[in-house]
Amino acid sequence: MIRVVVVDDEPMVCAHLRTILGSADDIEVVAQAQDGAEAVEAVIRHKPRVVLMDLRMPGVDGLTAIERIAKLPEPPAVVALTTFDADTYVIRALRAGAAGFLVKSTPPEELIGLVRVAADGHTVLSPEAARRLVAMSADGRRRGDDARRKTEGLTEREIDVLACLGEGLSNADIAARLHLAEATVKSYVSRMLVKLGCANRTQAGLLAHEAGLVKR
Repeated sequence: MIRVVVVDDEPMVCAHLRTILGSADDIEVVAQAQDGAEAVEAVIRHKPRVVLMDLRMPGVDGLTAIERIAKLPEPPAVVALTTFDADTYVIRALRAGAAGFLVKSTPPEELIGLVRVAADGHTVLSPEAARRLVAMSADGRRRGDDARRKTEGLTEREIDVLACLGEGLSNADIAARLHLAEATVKSYVSRMLVKLGCANRTQAGLLAHEAGLVKR
């Protein structure tokens, strides 16, 4: 069972998400919260695998909550919720440790599927969205230089794997593309996260875009 915490300052949004997710046999909404402070408390208390986190809330906002949750011993996958996909808060959420983002208007069947994807530890972010977010980043040039410096210490194969993360590929998909064992890919990813100082696959994928490693 995938345990989920829903966070939004609008009760109707929480109720809507709870109804949709509750229709899936393998998903249980174990708690909801209306600000970031409540969200952190709910995560500590209920230990969910996935958190759907609104970014713009009064009091403690979603960005602050994501940063706090990322520092917990075994943090869940946090997926940012936004009204529109050009929200400048989204890229800040990804850099803070979010596993991806969802637009609140996402169709119910896609929402359920993407929660499952997040629970499996994969990125909830399309390459197109990542490119758009990096392009609109105000500090894009500086971050591009920083990203390229960070990747200088990677091997050629690690660069290949990192580029695949930028495309949002799973370990199985990367293994098939690069003709590697899935366990080998998992080892590469774990090692790269440490080398690059990234908290998760999404941050590494975003860095791949900033470094210009993902083909257009």
